[in-house]
Amino acid sequence: MMPQNSVDFEVCFPPSDSISALEFSPAPRNMLCAGSWDQTVRTWHVEMNGATTPNGFCKVNSPVLDVSWSDDSNKVYLSTAGREVHQWDLQSNQLTQIGTHDAGVRSCHWIKAANYACLMTGSWDKTLKFWDIRCPMPMLTLSLPDRCYDADVLYPMAAVACAGNIIMLYALDKIAMDYRHMESNLKQQTRCISIFRERQNQSGGFVVGGIEGRAAVHYFYGKESFAFKCHRSPCPMGIHNIYAVNDLKHHPVHQTLVTAGSDGVYTCWDTCSRNKIFSSSTKDQPLTKCCFSPDGQIFAYALGYDWAKGHEHFDPNKKPQIFLHPCFDEMKTR
Repeated sequence: MMPQNSVDFEVCFPPSDSISALEFSPAPRNMLCAGSWDQTVRTWHVEMNGATTPNGFCKVNSPVLDVSWSDDSNKVYLSTAGREVHQWDLQSNQLTQIGTHDAGVRSCHWIKAANYACLMTGSWDKTLKFWDIRCPMPMLTLSLPDRCYDADVLYPMAAVACAGNIIMLYALDKIAMDYRHMESNLKQQTRCISIFRERQNQSGGFVVGGIEGRAAVHYFYGKESFAFKCHRSPCPMGIHNIYAVNDLKHHPVHQTLVTAGSDGVYTCWDTCSRNKIFSSSTKDQPLTKCCFSPDGQIFAYALGYDWAKGHEHFDPNKKPQIFLHPCFDEMKTR
């Protein structure tokens, strides 16, 4: 993998507008996919030395809100603000519409189980749909209590963060059974959610982040949830600038948490001991998305304007960027 303790590697030919989705392909393929508000989806092959080579591009009719890889890495599924769900076949470069929602489709996740495979999509139309990609109609539609703001899947669990700080949990090995309906510890709008596995004799669970510069850790069972402050900077008179948590992800090996903020910083946390492991240097733009490679060797993050300060602070001279950071050892618990 990329050499440790080196500078971050910039991904070549990024999208022209803010990056709304960022995902590595499953192992052993080493590809990165990004969806953008410029209505494009792009893929790159990531070399062992950190160099990137573009190897796929497609354009749709509306901003791309989420992407998900098939288990064989030959297809990318994408959901759009224009209500559509698509399959992009990388080998034939063919784009096929799978289905639609009645409003923008905020999330999509490919699910590969022992006895079935399907695509799960969550929408602002307050529904969660499961698609057999061979059929134009969903195989299952579930009502959500409010709009889907984000979702995550770590089989056999799915977690959906809805407006109103409502979290819906589903057991996917029981055909999307409603496992639990709960409220998060956040007080304002939720932005992102990430499921983590059990570790150190503690229950698995999920973490949600929001616009209030806090993240909340919830366990599936056996331990009380808690919230902690992050992405805040002190100002005179004891006042703090508060920045949104735009994305968060768990390291696939160590299960430590990384939060990516509107302040242009990513921070690694050990949620078991409730300690901060480290924070990155401050970048010159907000971090909009982040992800890990399947082996946990690479952390990818996207820079771009997130419009948190309004249109008057938009700088057209600052373009979206994606960087690759070699990270395996530094993400361990101390």
